[in-house]
Amino acid sequence: MTLFEDIKKPYSKAGSGLAGKSPPLAERMRPLNLDEFVGQEHLVGEGMVIRNIIENDRPYSIIFWGPPGSGKTTLARIIAANTKSRFVAFSAVTSGIKQIKEIMQVAEHDLRTGGMRTILFVDEIHRFNRAQQDAFLPYVENGTIILMGATTENPSFEVNSALLSRTKTYILEKLSDDGILILLHRAIADRERGLGKFNIKTGENILKFIARASDGDSRIAYNILELAFNASVKSTGQKKISIDMATVENVIQKKALIYDKQGEEHYNLISALHKSLRGSDAHAAVYWTVRMLESGEDPMYIIRRMVRFASEDIGLADPRALQVAISAKQGFEFIGPPEGYLAMLQAVIYLALAPKSNSLYMTYKKALNDVNNYLSLPVPMHIRNAPTSLMKEAGYGKGYKYDHQFEGAVAWQSYLPEKLSGKKYYQPTDRGFEKDLVSRLEKIELLRKKNRDK
Repeated sequence: MTLFEDIKKPYSKAGSGLAGKSPPLAERMRPLNLDEFVGQEHLVGEGMVIRNIIENDRPYSIIFWGPPGSGKTTLARIIAANTKSRFVAFSAVTSGIKQIKEIMQVAEHDLRTGGMRTILFVDEIHRFNRAQQDAFLPYVENGTIILMGATTENPSFEVNSALLSRTKTYILEKLSDDGILILLHRAIADRERGLGKFNIKTGENILKFIARASDGDSRIAYNILELAFNASVKSTGQKKISIDMATVENVIQKKALIYDKQGEEHYNLISALHKSLRGSDAHAAVYWTVRMLESGEDPMYIIRRMVRFASEDIGLADPRALQVAISAKQGFEFIGPPEGYLAMLQAVIYLALAPKSNSLYMTYKKALNDVNNYLSLPVPMHIRNAPTSLMKEAGYGKGYKYDHQFEGAVAWQSYLPEKLSGKKYYQPTDRGFEKDLVSRLEKIELLRKKNRDK
């Protein structure tokens, strides 16, 4: 037995796919090189850092920070398999300082006698206490090992500064639904490592459902597919295997709601939410929000529409609506799903029940129309800035009245281009806070007239 894994050889047989008779599908389908790797183009794309490490055979200590199933372990394995290095997997959960020292002795021997580098991969490195992390330091410093760690937690808080300063941190992103879909298609087609020899029949909508349900975690996607496959084999035998939606729903314990993020239903549902909010129906607005969330919609897309609604359909009738929508964004980002969904619902109900006004939207349209029709009208001379004597001599700022010198801080003068003088863009309603703004506008107009001759 050796401490080191032989990771350069792919699995030669896929097995039956049934539990206990082969490695899990997620393990069998683990990419062996960057050409098989999906996602993280900012790291593995042409000319990017991980590809350069492999092409130049110059691995160094790295911490991969990212969500589960995004490829942290796989990237470390690919680097080791495609450079002149050995790979040792080390778990922060099951191993301690004694095991670290044993591994270092082997690594020192291999480096001294054969020049073989050792990549020590530490999964869940954030689970190590400070003493365990410190045990790596001298071996990283003297080059005995190349340390590669994986963590789902922010290494700035979970990895001690001494170790962090001796490694480079790379951030991995959650895989997209399209990326997960590519992996699922490969698993179904691959006859050597996947399920290809079974000629599985399934629908694209089923695979898209699995991709959405996996929430960017490739391991979850593979596990769902494998469990659905195993269930289908047990119910139909191995002659003709078909994975249907009912089987996948049973595996996931979640219904496949009809939804396509890029298709008609996407726009139908967001339209239903927007119109429910506009119609002040809090019950319907809650339903459509939860419906979209459960269908796999990006929560931030819903929140962006809420922010837009707060200005477009409520505006100054309730200025707090925009604050509530922005707070929902911050609350969701801070807590995350599913608890963060409550912050969204709080905002949805507030927006639905707030007084409505589209005066800001109409104001923008009227101003935009004049901007497009009149193009670049000159700024009136009396409100131009005059920082130089030459500009003052040219009449810049001449005749400007300083508003604070007049009653109510409102002088009688025009601030619009001459062709638009007297134009009214903002017309508030008599609802909510805008009722107060109506009286405020009237008061300003009276003060202007009163101060006309002063």
